[in-house]
Amino acid sequence: MRNPTLICFGEVLWDLLPAGKVAGGAPMNVAYHAKQLGLRSQMISRIGDDLAGSGLLGLLNSKGVSTRFIQVDPDFSTGTVNVSLDQNGTPSYAIVQPAAWDFIHPDNTMSDTVKEADALMFGSLACRNERSKSTLFELLEAATLRVFDVNLRPPFFSKKILGALLGKADIVKVDYEELHLITGFWKDYREERAQIDFLKDKFGLEMLIVTKGSQGAACLDENGHFEQPGFRVEVTDTIGCGDAFLAAFLSKMLTGENTPSCLHFACAVGALVAMEVGGTPTIRKSALQKILNQKN
Repeated sequence: MRNPTLICFGEVLWDLLPAGKVAGGAPMNVAYHAKQLGLRSQMISRIGDDLAGSGLLGLLNSKGVSTRFIQVDPDFSTGTVNVSLDQNGTPSYAIVQPAAWDFIHPDNTMSDTVKEADALMFGSLACRNERSKSTLFELLEAATLRVFDVNLRPPFFSKKILGALLGKADIVKVDYEELHLITGFWKDYREERAQIDFLKDKFGLEMLIVTKGSQGAACLDENGHFEQPGFRVEVTDTIGCGDAFLAAFLSKMLTGENTPSCLHFACAVGALVAMEVGGTPTIRKSALQKILNQKN
């Protein structure tokens, strides 16, 4: 059977953690983990003409993620994010601006490749600059299946841009805090299920996925509402857990698995990444199976 292709659009960068730098950026994390989990993955982004950019290219190429559409910018540096962690391992981000990934340019070959892929994944942060935003919206017109990982990073979002992105999406993934905030732009619902129903209906989504940290995840699709409890692990940090979750969910969904199976696997992969440092650890099959064997 042909492995499905996932293309991820947006930021590639280095997360500068207290313990050192780790490759990151939500779309890159998704592409990285999707490849580990059996999909053919490809990254559309832009790096600087610098050692930091070369390091990211080397990492992605070594893992088999296609870098064909990672452009090199002659003027702007590879992106970085200063990351601080609280006592629970929850990160706060200071995203350096501008960065090379703010200036992703379109080309015809890129659009044709997106058209042929099984899905295009994107987030909101890539829209903080008009150049990358314009390129993204061009590609959304070409995509077969559009997966929006909301990934809000203040101050780089607004009701207007979120409404536009939600209107283009087929599948949306939010965390529980983002669900409450986004719903509040339009309606003052307090109950999670009412918020989920509202967003899915308002924007005509095929699927809405909500991650809830240690409490697991929920999903509403055409077959109903599904819940998956969280798995018990010792958390190192939560950087990239949602990205790993999404990659895992798509790795099952694009190969025909049902929603409960996708949720179960995705929560386990997200929990495994929470045990490691940063957003791009190696997914060890033995450790993942140990989590999957837990009784919820």
